[in-house]
Amino acid sequence: MRLKLRKEFFPFYSKSKLINHNTNHNYLTRHYRQLHSPAADLSAPATATKTTTDLVSLTRHYATCYWQLSKARLSMLVVATSGTGFVLGSTSAVDLSALSWTCMGTMMVAASANSLNQVFEVKNDAKMKRTSRRPLPSGRISIPHAVGWASSVGLGGTALLATQANLLAAGLAASNLVLYAFVYTPLKQIHPVNTWVGAVVGAIPPLLGWAAASGDICLNAMILPAALYFWQLPHFMALAYMCRDDYAAGGFKMYSLADESGRRTALVALRNSIYLIPLGFLAYDWGVTSEWFCLESTALTLAISAAAFSFYRDRTREKARRMFHASLLYLPVFMSGLLIHRRSDNQQPLEDNAKSFMKSSSSAETIELEDENGNQKMERQSNRRQARPPVAYASAAPFPFLPAPSYNVP
Repeated sequence: MRLKLRKEFFPFYSKSKLINHNTNHNYLTRHYRQLHSPAADLSAPATATKTTTDLVSLTRHYATCYWQLSKARLSMLVVATSGTGFVLGSTSAVDLSALSWTCMGTMMVAASANSLNQVFEVKNDAKMKRTSRRPLPSGRISIPHAVGWASSVGLGGTALLATQANLLAAGLAASNLVLYAFVYTPLKQIHPVNTWVGAVVGAIPPLLGWAAASGDICLNAMILPAALYFWQLPHFMALAYMCRDDYAAGGFKMYSLADESGRRTALVALRNSIYLIPLGFLAYDWGVTSEWFCLESTALTLAISAAAFSFYRDRTREKARRMFHASLLYLPVFMSGLLIHRRSDNQQPLEDNAKSFMKSSSSAETIELEDENGNQKMERQSNRRQARPPVAYASAAPFPFLPAPSYNVP
């Protein structure tokens, strides 16, 4: 009937054309319904949501890998020591902007060194329970990818320190990276001396911070590096004793593996704990801190020495773990004490002036002088001894028969 009506109204249409027309119309109708159906409305956002989810998952995956490759907690400890050295090396006011750049550059270089360490030790880490789940042994990231990450952050951190701090700080950072990745890391599989080399590596970041703040390195800059050097030995001796089976499985030549009784390992820890005792006195004597830090440092060092002595007397895993925890407590407390009791450059003259104020203001002597007319006059003069130039001491002390030169200007 429909065909007949169409023929009546459209006599020029043939039957085949009407069939084709109906087919196209039905296809367009179905396509239109698919586009405007509720399922079609949900498919596009679902695809976008899936893409976003995949991107977030990928970003989270690589962020976790980079975090573990960098040994972020260890790197942040390195940054803390570098930042403390920067504050100690500052004269009076701390430049927060320069401190931030120094910490960022140190973090990047430390992340690079730790990543290269894992690249070189990927086979050893796969044999140890403690390290088998790291990104490289577990296959979550490839070795070329890890090398690219380490190279980029290492070069970037060194360049950042060179431009925002100074070349001395950048040189210390680059040398420490080379020492850690290319000297300390291979030595771990060759000789037990690697622990002492690693202690040197750990002592350099405070010097880096001091150099970034002051532009040079002096004797006062050695307090914190010395503390870090001596502190690392009891810290790592305790760790090596607790994990010596794991280290043996990984093929590392640690000092504790050749010491079956553990006596020599405990003795090294005790000896270096005792070496920490004079540092508080030196910090006070050299004018780095006040006298309160001397007392606090002594008490703190005696505590870690007592833990080391307990481990020496009873060489068990429990005593080693107790000494390890004591070493973890020692370092942040020691650095906090340095920061709290530090002396800036303008504090010492103020304290000296306050101590000598009463003497200089109350003591005077009266001397007699003659003027040009021969009349005597009285003049009050301070009895504070004038500083003599160094050449006066040099000429008087070695040659007592020569008169000391006079520097009084008429």
